[in-house]
Amino acid sequence: MPRILHAILNDENRLHMAWRAAAFLAIYWIAVTLLQFPAVVLQWLLQKGASGFDFRLDTLIACLGALLATWICTAVEGTPLTSAGLLLNRRWFREFLWGTLGGVAIMAVTALAIFLLGGFRWTRDPNGSLLGILAGIPFFLLVALKEEVIFRGYPFQRLIMNLGPWPAQILMTALFVFYHWANPGMTGVTRVWACLNIGLASILLGVCYQKTKSLALPMGLHLGWDWAQGHLLGFGVSGTTGAHGFWTPVFSAKPQWLKGGSFGLEASLPCALVCMAAILLALFWKPGPAPESSQ
Repeated sequence: MPRILHAILNDENRLHMAWRAAAFLAIYWIAVTLLQFPAVVLQWLLQKGASGFDFRLDTLIACLGALLATWICTAVEGTPLTSAGLLLNRRWFREFLWGTLGGVAIMAVTALAIFLLGGFRWTRDPNGSLLGILAGIPFFLLVALKEEVIFRGYPFQRLIMNLGPWPAQILMTALFVFYHWANPGMTGVTRVWACLNIGLASILLGVCYQKTKSLALPMGLHLGWDWAQGHLLGFGVSGTTGAHGFWTPVFSAKPQWLKGGSFGLEASLPCALVCMAAILLALFWKPGPAPESSQ
């Protein structure tokens, strides 16, 4: 076999795992591009030419594109879609629930630490309501589904097979940080701490997948992290704002690295410490055996 082909194909004349991961990303980009065109036309017709693209619709399209790319890649391999960590059984939903509670706990502990250190005080949000708090769950569920299928799904799993767990973790963590690089407020010291904590979160989510061989725990953790940070506690979420909980934080004059500021709790030193503690707990955690069909 010529050297170039040997770098692309394995001994069975099939794509190396790393190239399969790259193929997924290419298929995902094509799928999202194709799905966006009819969505933009539909939105234009419904809103009579209003400019801009609804972020919620964009997120839904990205979810569909990620699932479609996963289905195509697994179908070509002759494996079921569920093999990518999407086996929806009782265990999956149990791990998803525990993950969601874990994400809420990480944000709650971080907020409590910053509060006790004098980083902010809470004040009643006049626009907050229980309905508004619960309304954030469906949106952040889509965000969690999209990002976990892309960053802990098929590409990550194939990179593990090709490179091993930690090289795959490092590569996908770098991509995950880059994915958030242009978020609003990503400047100065905020960018430093936000990138550190987004990277630590990626490692935590990757460890959760490796421990369970399922996307349930990472998806739940991702959902709980985002929803609690924004709609439940009133902070920004990776630089985005607009969520209304019962309370909203009023920040003190403490340093930005202590309180996180408008970017959110994930741009603070306390968040980094909580994330590192969570990673250690995940590394020493010994779950039950993974379902055979997810191997």
